[in-house]
Amino acid sequence: MNARRALLMALSAAALMPAAAGARTPIQPGRTGPRAGYFPNAVFETHDGRKVRFYDDVVRGRLVVFNMMYTACAGICPPNTANLMAVRDALGNRVGRDVHLVSLTLQPETDTPAALAAYARQYGTGPGWTFLTGQRADMEQVRRKLGFYDTDPAEDGRLSRHTGMVAIGNERLDRWCMMPALTPHKMIAHAILNMA
Repeated sequence: MNARRALLMALSAAALMPAAAGARTPIQPGRTGPRAGYFPNAVFETHDGRKVRFYDDVVRGRLVVFNMMYTACAGICPPNTANLMAVRDALGNRVGRDVHLVSLTLQPETDTPAALAAYARQYGTGPGWTFLTGQRADMEQVRRKLGFYDTDPAEDGRLSRHTGMVAIGNERLDRWCMMPALTPHKMIAHAILNMA
């Protein structure tokens, strides 16, 4: 029952994401786009060792698919990643060009760029799929902004119970949705393409 309740809460949170735009902070100089004042522009490091700014380099003007994971996860992460691999395959050459897959770690203290690169190699994720790590506070802020949290602090604090959702956003059009990461891959790919 808790899983169903958490899923419904996550879906409700996703439905409210555009409404949260009213809670935006002022747009910073040089930043443009519908979510410039909503998403932080914190610096993260990719699995291939590049430094990127979250809003400017990852979100702005892009169609992005986000999920949360950690390399030591033995629960929901492996099947979620495998399903997203099928989504990537269904999207073909659009990945990295029209659609960008981004996995954010829930354990930035241990998920270094090298650990994330090993995870990406293990699954054969390939170009167009970026794994991000960074400072704990920045990762937490982005996790919450994307809607990957439980409103019950005790549940939210249990790493093994993290949300098995994907957030899909077209920042240019300010269109956002969430769905379970284990939804059949063709349905996820269809939802992504409908956001374009």
